[in-house]
Amino acid sequence: MKIALYPGSFDPVTAGHLDIIRRSARLFDKIIVGVYDTPDKKLLFTTAERVDLARQAVADLPSVEVKSFTGLMVEFARQEGVATVVRGLRVNNDFELEFDMAMINRRLAPEIELVCLLASPDYQFLSSSILKEVARLGGDVEGLVPPFVADAVRLKVK
Repeated sequence: MKIALYPGSFDPVTAGHLDIIRRSARLFDKIIVGVYDTPDKKLLFTTAERVDLARQAVADLPSVEVKSFTGLMVEFARQEGVATVVRGLRVNNDFELEFDMAMINRRLAPEIELVCLLASPDYQFLSSSILKEVARLGGDVEGLVPPFVADAVRLKVK
């Protein structure tokens, strides 16, 4: 069975994340969406809330499982029997960041491969950070996240 890990903070899960997850699910037998519990970011949602929203968002995908993790992503991947990590690339600076992370992860876990999927044109501009800022300023986030995530974001930013 080919298992891949799609790690991230998912604060919150967006339509862009879901696009990468759905496309990955066509390439691998199982996808683990790894919700990193302590990213170096100001979070809107708790780890439990991010996991719950992600689980709801992928409920129609039987080959996708959502789990939280702590510590090194490669150690979580090893624990889960993952041989491939999936990442999405939106813009040039994503490549630079992903390249640096890939090099250190290659050194830490040379047995784990990285696969990068280019963001679909509809989502190249979309990040959780931008989405949260739009919501904080009263903008409409419909269509950028599932409806239940839009509701949760609106409640949090009030």
